[in-house]
Amino acid sequence: MSATQTLSAARDDFAAMLEESFSHAEPAEGTVVKGIVVAIEKDLAIIDIGLKTEGRVALREFAGPGRDQTITVGDEVEVYLERVENALGEAVLSRDKARREESWVRLEKAFNAQEKVTGVIFNQVKGGFTVDLDGAVAFLPRSQVDIRPIRDVGPLMHNPQPFQILKMDRRRGNIVVSRRTVLEETRAEQRHELVQNLEEGQVIDGVVKNITDYGAFVDLGGIDGLLHVTDIAWRRVNHPTEVLNIGQTVKVKIIKINHETHRISLGMKQLLGDPWEGIEAKYPVNARFKGRVTNITDYGAFVELEPGIEGLIHVSEMSWTKKNVHPGKIVATSQEVEVAILEVDPVKRRISLGLKQTLQNPWEAFAEKYPAGSTVEGEVKNKTEFGLFLGLDGDVDGMVHLSDLDWNRPGEQVIDEFKKGDVIKAQVLDVDVEKERISLGVKQLGGDPFQDSGELRKGAIVTCEVIDVKEGGVDVKIVGTDMTTFVKRSELARDRGDQRPDRFAVGEKFDARVILFDRKARKVQVSIKALEIAEEKEAVAQFGSQDSGASLGDILGAALKKASEKAE
Repeated sequence: MSATQTLSAARDDFAAMLEESFSHAEPAEGTVVKGIVVAIEKDLAIIDIGLKTEGRVALREFAGPGRDQTITVGDEVEVYLERVENALGEAVLSRDKARREESWVRLEKAFNAQEKVTGVIFNQVKGGFTVDLDGAVAFLPRSQVDIRPIRDVGPLMHNPQPFQILKMDRRRGNIVVSRRTVLEETRAEQRHELVQNLEEGQVIDGVVKNITDYGAFVDLGGIDGLLHVTDIAWRRVNHPTEVLNIGQTVKVKIIKINHETHRISLGMKQLLGDPWEGIEAKYPVNARFKGRVTNITDYGAFVELEPGIEGLIHVSEMSWTKKNVHPGKIVATSQEVEVAILEVDPVKRRISLGLKQTLQNPWEAFAEKYPAGSTVEGEVKNKTEFGLFLGLDGDVDGMVHLSDLDWNRPGEQVIDEFKKGDVIKAQVLDVDVEKERISLGVKQLGGDPFQDSGELRKGAIVTCEVIDVKEGGVDVKIVGTDMTTFVKRSELARDRGDQRPDRFAVGEKFDARVILFDRKARKVQVSIKALEIAEEKEAVAQFGSQDSGASLGDILGAALKKASEKAE
């Protein structure tokens, strides 16, 4: 071989060595590299990554929550190169950081694709738990553990299970995951599949899972349905616990399915016959039945006639006489009562009942016992501007109108003589059963002075007794009757000078002439003046015919003397 060939061969060898040198460049710090396990010493693994010296990694870094990885000499592993050489001349390696780097890359892809990841809950911290996502540690908030709050998380610890990544921040190294989201999604899929297999009208067995005030949730084998309190039984159920218990197996009918919300409405009473069928024939109007009071409200009381059939006694139909009393003061819950059927509406499923209709109408009873003209006795319950109200037998009230208090005096004046609590007598004038009114009169007990006036008429001469002296005249009573009247000043004498009320005294009597007597209008008026004028005319006519030569003075003197003798 010539010198030239020798030089060329040497040049080729050097180029190959140089190329090989570049192909085996040293790994860079901060990267994940592959290495070979060359030895295992106690709890350390010696790993060759192609540097001048090997690195040491703790065996515990090859294991972790939910996994137990065993390595042997010759295994190829990935590690994170933190430093090429430390103070001891060894490479600083980490299996945990290598796995974390791998996990972040994989998790970011899953997060962007909204895919689920597998992790292991391995520790409890404030507000939640920590989850190992194959090297990367994530935070699981307590609210995201399950669909419903759970007390014991122990069975969930250290078991691989799927999670959904809610948030990632690589710069801060934060990952937030949710187990609840996965469960809800799975549950939604299961519900959708289960709902597809159910039909309205289907009868199915279920287990009471939860009870609320408004109903019960029944597990139908992976999906819940609501059994509303009104669909438990035909009769009134105040609370589901009256009929159901948690864990109880019940047979229900599917009433309605909402395929969008996956809500299922259930019923138990629909499995039984409808008691409202043929209700009108079963409960005819005016018939009487016994029932039990189930509920009392401000407007009445509900009475159960049979299981599933309730009627309402409105407050206005509870008592003949107690109009403004709360129903709870007339009947009590669970009390058995007799009621009358007032109305039946099968469409609205309503029955109107009456309690008072089972008792005799007190106004009818009163009318039978006390017909018009009877005398009754009652206590003054109330005084109003138009009369008195008396409490009578049978717990009914009667009214004495102002006009029926006294024959002669105004009722507004007479009513002041009565006070609440007084027991007085009155006469029954009229009983209106339909309007529930009883009319009474006090003055009728004494008789009508106008009806008992005898021969009293206009023009009659009567004797009057002064009962009161007033400025404008005098009040008098016509002797021999119960009638009173007022004599005006102008009727007290013919002469104006004698028309003075003060010339009369209470108790004094005088004669007067009746100038008005109207029995229908109940009016009577008397006049001294009219009597004097009449007597004068009579005297003139009498004495003038006997002695035509007599003077007017003689005639008047004779007439006055005759009148004086008559008065004496």
